[in-house]
Amino acid sequence: MFPIRRARRLRQPKGCAPISLSPVPTAATTDIALIGAGIMSATLGAILRRLEPDASITVVERLDAAAGESSDPWNNAGTGHAGLCELFYTPQRPDGSIDIAKAVRVNEQFQVSRQFWSYAVQHGMLDQPRTFVNPVPHVSFVDGAAGVDYLRRRHEALAPNPLFAGAEFITDFDEFAARLPLMAAGRDVGAPVALDWSPDGTDVDFGALTSQLIGYGARHGSAVRFGHEVRSLERESDGSWALGLANRRTGETARLNAKFVFIGAGGATLGLLRKAGISEVRGFGGFPIGGVFLRCGDPEITDRHRAKVYGAPAPGAPSTTAPHLDTRVVTGASWLLFGPFAGWSPKFLKHGRVTDLPRSVRLDNAASLLGVGIAERALVGYLLGQLRRTHAGRIEALREFVPDARDRDWSPLRAGQRVQVIRGGRLEFDTTIVNAADGSVAGLLGASPGASTAVPAMLEVLTRCFPGRFPGWLPRLTEMVPSLGVRLAEEPALFEQVWEWGSQQLQLR
Repeated sequence: MFPIRRARRLRQPKGCAPISLSPVPTAATTDIALIGAGIMSATLGAILRRLEPDASITVVERLDAAAGESSDPWNNAGTGHAGLCELFYTPQRPDGSIDIAKAVRVNEQFQVSRQFWSYAVQHGMLDQPRTFVNPVPHVSFVDGAAGVDYLRRRHEALAPNPLFAGAEFITDFDEFAARLPLMAAGRDVGAPVALDWSPDGTDVDFGALTSQLIGYGARHGSAVRFGHEVRSLERESDGSWALGLANRRTGETARLNAKFVFIGAGGATLGLLRKAGISEVRGFGGFPIGGVFLRCGDPEITDRHRAKVYGAPAPGAPSTTAPHLDTRVVTGASWLLFGPFAGWSPKFLKHGRVTDLPRSVRLDNAASLLGVGIAERALVGYLLGQLRRTHAGRIEALREFVPDARDRDWSPLRAGQRVQVIRGGRLEFDTTIVNAADGSVAGLLGASPGASTAVPAMLEVLTRCFPGRFPGWLPRLTEMVPSLGVRLAEEPALFEQVWEWGSQQLQLR
């Protein structure tokens, strides 16, 4: 499919994102164009570089560095989402039983990402694991008799599954205090509390991971163009795609011709798919939701909490707003984040434009957007309440997790901007892949679980868009992901094998 033609090699320090400030030639061609230098494009580019070492690959990013939007470590909570602690993945059915299907599915997806990262470390594609991943327990936390009863039933439902077998259910307050001293201090000893404690969780710096994967591609022939925005995306007569580029510093314009285009541009993806005339996104809309965290870097406080602790979402709130108190490790330093608190802006990107939302409205999605506004009245009310919240109000919410929290120890941090997919009058919170019928262009929409499942998402892109090449790639892909095509929840022996291998490669003991 791709002619043997290497892109110009960029020499960069190992593990660093390449910086290219030179203008794009007025007439350039590439086999594969990746729009956006976030975790999705970085992952797809690294996989394709292993599969097709002689294909030309070009990454186009409107900002001046990789991972400048949602993949930046301060624009997300860094949770390696594996369904271990997120209560919104295990809803209670009307009969009182616990539905664990989504938690199992998300865990299996995360295992695919974990295996690829292990392979990448083993083969020198990534630097030392501690530069991007650290072992941090994942913990579910509830209080009150009803919460404890729910968490016990959740634990019992998950425990027989090999993916969740290592979790502990804890109701003893002394044990709670020993493991989470920051959360126990100042708390009523007699009040019911419970933890579901998984020692196998991770904290992931997706910014560092993205930069290293982009750097790997650049060292092996991929071209990276920072500071260039894709203004148009048009089909050529030969079936290829013409990308209209603009240098955001100089204003110079150029065209880049590509046989295959992947759009991993976060909130900008929907607009670019529309510009390409992809009929599959007809009727799609987007609703932007921002976020604010409280952050603390005082070692006397961060040393007393080493876990990612998730509670339950507030009634009427989106699942992605479940409160959590997280250990973060960024460039070797430990921090605590609490949130998220919802924010709002009409921008589809943190570094976007205030016209993003109004410009996204079309005749084909107007009814769907209006329908969501009517159907999601509780969500609208929740957002309005969040927007009225002061710093003191956020600290008060933090005290449900840290009773002794002091205002002066925590500062607000604006997180990334997410665009939730609206389709058929419904607001969707999952990650959605959209591709043209001929597979020549694909894009990723949505937010959760997002970065943690980047590898299975990009493998799905390859399956959909390269059906003729995929069987030939399977041997190499199975080297990257030994469990490819297997439900690990149903194969405990294989799970144990790949888990041990991954733990060794990623130094997660």
